[in-house]
Amino acid sequence: MEEEYESIALVKPEIFVYRIPPMGTNRGHKAADWKLDAPDWTGRMKLVSIGKRLELRLEDKTTGALYAKCPIDAFPGVCIEPVTDSSRYFVIRLRNDAGQTAFVGCGFADRGDSFDLNVALQDHFKYIEKAAELAQAPASQPSLDLAFKEGQTISINIGKKGPDGQTHPRPRPHPPAGGAVPLLPPPPGSSSIRRTVQPPNKSSPTGGDLLTF
Repeated sequence: MEEEYESIALVKPEIFVYRIPPMGTNRGHKAADWKLDAPDWTGRMKLVSIGKRLELRLEDKTTGALYAKCPIDAFPGVCIEPVTDSSRYFVIRLRNDAGQTAFVGCGFADRGDSFDLNVALQDHFKYIEKAAELAQAPASQPSLDLAFKEGQTISINIGKKGPDGQTHPRPRPHPPAGGAVPLLPPPPGSSSIRRTVQPPNKSSPTGGDLLTF
Protein backbone atom coordinates (compact mmCIF):
# COMPACT_ATOMS: atom_id res chain seq x y z
CA MET A 1 0.00 0.00 0.00
CA GLU A 2 1.37 3.40 -0.99
CA GLU A 3 2.13 5.65 1.97
CA GLU A 4 0.04 8.83 2.12
CA TYR A 5 1.61 12.07 3.25
CA GLU A 6 -0.15 14.83 5.15
CA SER A 7 -0.05 18.36 3.81
CA ILE A 8 -1.44 21.36 5.69
CA ALA A 9 -3.69 23.34 3.35
CA LEU A 10 -4.92 26.01 5.80
CA VAL A 11 -4.65 27.02 9.46
CA LYS A 12 -6.90 29.50 11.27
CA PRO A 13 -6.05 30.40 14.87
CA GLU A 14 -9.65 30.87 15.99
CA ILE A 15 -12.90 29.11 15.12
CA PHE A 16 -16.20 28.98 17.02
CA VAL A 17 -18.27 25.79 17.30
CA TYR A 18 -22.01 25.65 18.13
CA ARG A 19 -24.59 23.02 18.90
CA ILE A 20 -27.31 23.48 16.31
CA PRO A 21 -31.03 22.63 16.28
CA PRO A 22 -32.44 20.23 13.69
CA MET A 23 -33.06 21.82 10.31
CA GLY A 24 -36.73 22.81 10.28
CA THR A 25 -37.16 23.23 6.50
CA ASN A 26 -35.47 22.11 3.31
CA ARG A 27 -34.07 25.59 2.76
CA GLY A 28 -30.90 24.88 4.68
CA HIS A 29 -29.39 25.90 8.01
CA LYS A 30 -29.42 29.47 9.29
CA ALA A 31 -26.79 30.89 11.64
CA ALA A 32 -29.44 33.20 13.10
CA ASP A 33 -30.95 30.14 14.81
CA TRP A 34 -27.76 29.57 16.80
CA LYS A 35 -26.54 31.36 19.93
CA LEU A 36 -23.75 33.18 18.11
CA ASP A 37 -22.76 35.23 21.16
CA ALA A 38 -22.19 32.07 23.24
CA PRO A 39 -20.20 29.43 21.30
CA ASP A 40 -19.99 25.97 22.87
CA TRP A 41 -16.29 25.62 22.03
CA THR A 42 -13.52 27.86 20.74
CA GLY A 43 -10.27 26.57 19.31
CA ARG A 44 -8.02 26.35 16.25
CA MET A 45 -8.94 25.03 12.80
CA LYS A 46 -6.53 23.07 10.60
CA LEU A 47 -7.34 21.84 7.09
CA VAL A 48 -5.17 18.84 6.20
CA SER A 49 -4.75 17.04 2.87
CA ILE A 50 -4.01 13.30 3.15
CA GLY A 51 -3.42 12.01 -0.37
CA LYS A 52 -6.74 12.53 -2.14
CA ARG A 53 -8.61 12.93 1.15
CA LEU A 54 -9.25 16.16 3.01
CA GLU A 55 -9.84 16.56 6.74
CA LEU A 56 -10.91 19.56 8.81
CA ARG A 57 -9.53 19.28 12.33
CA LEU A 58 -10.60 21.20 15.43
CA GLU A 59 -7.68 21.51 17.84
CA ASP A 60 -6.95 23.08 21.20
CA LYS A 61 -5.46 26.56 20.80
CA THR A 62 -2.69 26.01 23.35
CA THR A 63 -1.77 22.33 23.28
CA GLY A 64 -2.83 21.43 19.73
CA ALA A 65 -4.73 18.41 21.04
CA LEU A 66 -7.39 17.09 18.68
CA TYR A 67 -10.94 17.96 19.73
CA ALA A 68 -12.85 16.61 16.72
CA LYS A 69 -12.39 16.03 12.97
CA CYS A 70 -14.52 16.31 9.87
CA PRO A 71 -13.51 14.12 6.87
CA ILE A 72 -14.49 15.90 3.62
CA ASP A 73 -15.07 14.01 0.38
CA ALA A 74 -16.81 16.79 -1.60
CA PHE A 75 -17.51 20.51 -1.42
CA PRO A 76 -20.17 21.66 -1.11
CA GLY A 77 -21.73 18.50 0.25
CA VAL A 78 -23.04 16.75 3.32
CA CYS A 79 -19.68 16.94 5.11
CA ILE A 80 -19.49 20.73 4.99
CA GLU A 81 -21.97 23.27 3.64
CA PRO A 82 -22.42 27.02 4.09
CA VAL A 83 -25.45 28.37 5.92
CA THR A 84 -28.05 30.29 3.94
CA ASP A 85 -27.92 33.61 5.80
CA SER A 86 -24.19 34.29 6.32
CA SER A 87 -20.87 33.78 4.54
CA ARG A 88 -18.96 33.32 7.83
CA TYR A 89 -20.64 30.14 9.11
CA PHE A 90 -20.83 26.50 8.05
CA VAL A 91 -22.43 23.25 9.14
CA ILE A 92 -19.92 20.39 9.36
CA ARG A 93 -20.31 16.69 10.04
CA LEU A 94 -17.92 15.41 12.70
CA ARG A 95 -16.91 11.75 12.65
CA ASN A 96 -14.92 9.80 15.25
CA ASP A 97 -12.82 6.68 14.74
CA ALA A 98 -15.81 4.48 15.64
CA GLY A 99 -17.80 5.95 12.74
CA GLN A 100 -20.21 7.96 14.92
CA THR A 101 -21.26 11.31 13.43
CA ALA A 102 -22.67 14.59 14.69
CA PHE A 103 -23.57 17.84 12.92
CA VAL A 104 -22.35 21.09 14.47
CA GLY A 105 -22.12 24.69 13.38
CA CYS A 106 -18.85 26.56 13.11
CA GLY A 107 -17.71 29.99 11.99
CA PHE A 108 -15.23 32.83 12.15
CA ALA A 109 -15.21 36.36 13.46
CA ASP A 110 -13.44 37.58 10.32
CA ARG A 111 -15.16 37.17 6.96
CA GLY A 112 -11.74 36.78 5.31
CA ASP A 113 -11.15 33.52 7.24
CA SER A 114 -14.29 31.94 5.82
CA PHE A 115 -13.27 33.12 2.34
CA ASP A 116 -9.88 31.43 2.74
CA LEU A 117 -11.58 28.20 3.78
CA ASN A 118 -13.84 28.28 0.71
CA VAL A 119 -10.87 28.82 -1.61
CA ALA A 120 -8.79 26.04 -0.01
CA LEU A 121 -11.66 23.56 -0.32
CA GLN A 122 -12.30 24.44 -3.96
CA ASP A 123 -8.61 24.32 -4.88
CA HIS A 124 -8.18 20.84 -3.38
CA PHE A 125 -11.05 19.24 -5.29
CA LYS A 126 -10.13 21.04 -8.53
CA TYR A 127 -6.64 19.58 -8.21
CA ILE A 128 -8.00 16.08 -7.62
CA GLU A 129 -10.31 16.39 -10.64
CA LYS A 130 -7.52 17.67 -12.89
CA ALA A 131 -5.14 14.91 -11.79
CA ALA A 132 -7.78 12.29 -12.62
CA GLU A 133 -8.28 13.78 -16.10
CA LEU A 134 -4.54 13.75 -16.81
CA ALA A 135 -4.25 10.15 -15.64
CA GLN A 136 -6.94 9.05 -18.09
CA ALA A 137 -5.71 11.15 -21.05
CA PRO A 138 -2.82 8.87 -22.25
CA ALA A 139 -5.01 5.77 -22.17
CA SER A 140 -7.72 7.40 -24.32
CA GLN A 141 -5.34 8.41 -27.14
CA PRO A 142 -4.25 5.68 -29.61
CA SER A 143 -0.51 5.15 -29.89
CA LEU A 144 1.23 5.83 -33.21
CA ASP A 145 2.51 2.61 -34.81
CA LEU A 146 5.43 3.31 -37.16
CA ALA A 147 6.57 -0.32 -37.52
CA PHE A 148 6.56 -2.05 -40.91
CA LYS A 149 3.77 -4.56 -41.46
CA GLU A 150 4.65 -8.13 -42.46
CA GLY A 151 5.80 -8.21 -46.08
CA GLN A 152 5.77 -4.42 -46.43
CA THR A 153 8.69 -2.89 -48.34
CA ILE A 154 9.70 0.55 -49.55
CA SER A 155 11.67 1.57 -52.65
CA ILE A 156 14.00 4.55 -52.97
CA ASN A 157 14.99 5.90 -56.41
CA ILE A 158 18.46 7.36 -55.87
CA GLY A 159 19.59 7.86 -59.50
CA LYS A 160 19.96 6.29 -62.94
CA LYS A 161 22.41 3.42 -63.43
CA GLY A 162 24.69 3.38 -66.48
CA PRO A 163 25.81 0.43 -68.57
CA ASP A 164 28.60 -0.27 -66.11
CA GLY A 165 26.03 -0.81 -63.32
CA GLN A 166 27.15 2.32 -61.45
CA THR A 167 24.79 5.09 -60.38
CA HIS A 168 25.44 8.32 -62.26
CA PRO A 169 24.02 11.74 -61.40
CA ARG A 170 21.50 13.20 -63.81
CA PRO A 171 23.26 15.66 -66.22
CA ARG A 172 22.52 19.31 -65.65
CA PRO A 173 21.15 21.37 -68.57
CA HIS A 174 23.66 23.81 -70.12
CA PRO A 175 22.70 27.46 -70.67
CA PRO A 176 22.28 28.62 -74.27
CA ALA A 177 25.45 29.69 -76.11
CA GLY A 178 26.30 33.34 -75.99
CA GLY A 179 24.97 33.89 -72.48
CA ALA A 180 21.54 35.08 -73.70
CA VAL A 181 18.63 34.39 -71.36
CA PRO A 182 15.57 32.91 -73.17
CA LEU A 183 12.44 35.04 -72.83
CA LEU A 184 9.09 33.61 -71.73
CA PRO A 185 6.27 33.88 -74.30
CA PRO A 186 3.72 36.65 -73.67
CA PRO A 187 0.41 35.69 -71.95
CA PRO A 188 -2.55 34.85 -74.22
CA GLY A 189 -4.41 37.86 -75.55
CA SER A 190 -1.54 40.30 -75.09
CA SER A 191 0.33 41.91 -77.94
CA SER A 192 3.64 40.43 -78.89
CA ILE A 193 6.60 42.41 -77.58
CA ARG A 194 10.03 41.74 -78.84
CA ARG A 195 12.83 42.26 -76.40
CA THR A 196 16.52 41.91 -76.89
CA VAL A 197 19.27 41.79 -74.34
CA GLN A 198 21.59 44.71 -74.80
CA PRO A 199 25.26 44.12 -74.22
CA PRO A 200 26.73 46.04 -71.29
CA ASN A 201 27.91 49.55 -71.93
CA LYS A 202 31.66 49.49 -71.76
CA SER A 203 31.68 53.10 -70.66
CA SER A 204 29.56 52.39 -67.53
CA PRO A 205 31.62 52.03 -64.36
CA THR A 206 31.44 48.75 -62.42
CA GLY A 207 30.06 48.55 -58.91
CA GLY A 208 27.11 50.96 -59.50
CA ASP A 209 23.44 50.43 -58.50
CA LEU A 210 21.97 47.20 -59.80
CA LEU A 211 18.38 48.45 -59.65
CA THR A 212 17.00 51.83 -60.64
CA PHE A 213 13.62 53.03 -59.35
